[in-house]
Amino acid sequence: MAATLLRRALQLRRVLPSPSSRALLPAASSRLLSTTNSTQQNTTAIPIDLSSDESRRRLVNSLVYRSKQRGFLELDLVLGTWVQQHIRSMDEANIRSLLQVLDLENPDLWKWLTGQEQPPEALSSNPVFVAIKSKVMDNLSKHSSPETRSAPGQPWVRGWDDKRGLGGPKYGNQ
Repeated sequence: MAATLLRRALQLRRVLPSPSSRALLPAASSRLLSTTNSTQQNTTAIPIDLSSDESRRRLVNSLVYRSKQRGFLELDLVLGTWVQQHIRSMDEANIRSLLQVLDLENPDLWKWLTGQEQPPEALSSNPVFVAIKSKVMDNLSKHSSPETRSAPGQPWVRGWDDKRGLGGPKYGNQ
């Protein structure tokens, strides 16, 4: 029993950083964080090389992936299908506009696309954002009745029991 505890302690000693290297961790982690933040803020500075078929294919694949794998299901579906349909006909200026849209935060972008909030002025002049928003609003008007949607500028989700107290059921949301 003592031998196994001693072996385990020696293994942990090899795995855990020494006290002298612990002092370096905050500086190293701050450098890592500053590098991560700078790359997230400057993604529109990505060189767009459309000179060869291979570089264009790589760019298209990465943009389609970024638009389909955002981690927000509604945006994955909306952006992913729109980008897949339009990316091959886009020029460099439109690709830069798309990169600006892809750099936005998911909750804000969803509220702006669905009309729950007004987008910033700079975004309202972005041609890709305007095209995606018109597609979303067109789909909303085609596939949902006005009484199921909230008023412009109001959030959609109020809670799972939002009918309670309005002549609705006492329990649940039937």
